[in-house]
Amino acid sequence: MDELPLDQVRTLLAVVDEGTFDAAAAALHVTPSAVSQRVKALEQRTGRVLLIRTKPVRATGSGQVVIRFARQLARLERDARAELGMAPGTGPARLPIAVNADSLATWFLPALTRVPQDPPVCFELHREDESHTTELLREGQVMAAVTSSPDPVAGCTVRPLGLARYLPVAAPGFAARHLTGDLARALPEAPLIVFDRRDDLQDAFVRALTDGAADGASPVRHQVPTSEGFCDAVVAGLGWGLVPESQARPLVRTGALVLLAPRRPMDVPLYWQQWKLESPVLSTVAEVVAEVARESLRRPAPGGV
Repeated sequence: MDELPLDQVRTLLAVVDEGTFDAAAAALHVTPSAVSQRVKALEQRTGRVLLIRTKPVRATGSGQVVIRFARQLARLERDARAELGMAPGTGPARLPIAVNADSLATWFLPALTRVPQDPPVCFELHREDESHTTELLREGQVMAAVTSSPDPVAGCTVRPLGLARYLPVAAPGFAARHLTGDLARALPEAPLIVFDRRDDLQDAFVRALTDGAADGASPVRHQVPTSEGFCDAVVAGLGWGLVPESQARPLVRTGALVLLAPRRPMDVPLYWQQWKLESPVLSTVAEVVAEVARESLRRPAPGGV
């Protein structure tokens, strides 16, 4: 591929970030015609369609590759300016990170408080299920992600963080109504709580509990899209669910929840994926996140993740 002109690359990024050609033109202080010409020239140079011209515009698969390159370039430029003493006036460093809701509600935010703020760093957190955070990396929307995938996204590195342990729990009254007798028979029929339509953690637990005899959990499922709300819904008796250990243990001790299968926790391996960049800010955040993960998450068994 021929070299990618930086003005065209930056223009493509502006169009995606602003959502329209007119808004990108205003942000870049050029005319909409100039923006359109730059994008067309870049598409001709790459031989690929880079944008789907909807409102807002969306990057194609090829466009995502260029967008990721543009964001990496902007990060490297900012770091270089800082090292050269040219940073004043450029504003604080912005670090977009994708992270799952349960990590946000338990150990991840305390990790960010340990990141030095000299120079200042603005965290832009994107909440997404741990099995889907890599999509945001692939699209170039974030520079790093907490994910359950050990397979690195193209242009990224990956390191294990540890195991997030979940406990199957229910309110005592709910358990007395729905979960008497053989748990493997009762649980697939009992109402449950899920985070959203893509949350299959409870289904995976039911399949494991029944050795695959059940395809998944009950179709009677309540969607509660926050970690704290999920736990509250289980305590309220709307259904059973898998709750992070750090949230579940205190409630089990007080009797607000009961463990359904004390010897069958659900462990989800978590990984840190980030762009392959020699960025001081990104490297510092990665080390701090790994340090707090070692303190907060469980270690895999020897020979495990």
